[in-house]
Amino acid sequence: MDWIVLPTYNEIENITPMLETLMSLPVPTLHVLVVDDLSPDGTGAQAEAVANRYPQRIHVLHRSGPRGLGFAYRAGFVYALAHGAQSVIQMDCDFSHQPQDVPRLLAALAEADMVIGSRYVSGGGTDRTWGMARKALSSWGNFYARALLGLPYRDVTGGFRAWRRAALIGIDPERRIQAQGYVFQVELTYLAHRLGYRIREIPIYFPERRAGRSKMSFKIQLEAAWRVWEVRWRHRRLTPADRVHETPERAAF
Repeated sequence: MDWIVLPTYNEIENITPMLETLMSLPVPTLHVLVVDDLSPDGTGAQAEAVANRYPQRIHVLHRSGPRGLGFAYRAGFVYALAHGAQSVIQMDCDFSHQPQDVPRLLAALAEADMVIGSRYVSGGGTDRTWGMARKALSSWGNFYARALLGLPYRDVTGGFRAWRRAALIGIDPERRIQAQGYVFQVELTYLAHRLGYRIREIPIYFPERRAGRSKMSFKIQLEAAWRVWEVRWRHRRLTPADRVHETPERAAF
């Protein structure tokens, strides 16, 4: 089964069209897990309403613990794997990650353990209305993380990814991942790289969000910059021998 983990916080304007679009994709094995952080705008309730129309394919997890992207994804990974996911896709709910790219990410897993939907490889791109300052900040963030961590990939901060089950279990994010914000995606990439998984990038176009307000801020990006050092220090000694393997006797998460 193919699963999408879709974290949400105040995405009331996007949640219904996103879920309906995902359900229309030519992927009959696709399941979607909405992980809502108790959105005060009613996103979680709206997701439940849509899920009632697709009771076998859309699932909603209402988190009551600390809010944050990392917490939401870790909970989503646990749920999807426990329900038999053989591949897991991470994506945003605001249409900056375009649903029509989902089949391409899944197909690319045939030759990789992790696939990154990349804005910065040939054929990829960002919204044409972005100003020079925003483009420069995004490019600098990627360059900084890549250089500090010694990563050969072009887009280490993007959040549109696909994972094979074995790779997601192998990096053991429930125990190893500590980042919660912008640097969460960087830490995932670094873990997969240190553990020797095959990582492939495919081009995507990254448009501006369709509706609502972005949660990203300059303060968040500055905080991420120094947290990259923590990621490097925490995982610098990992090798492929440190992969976690799924066994009947031990739950991986």
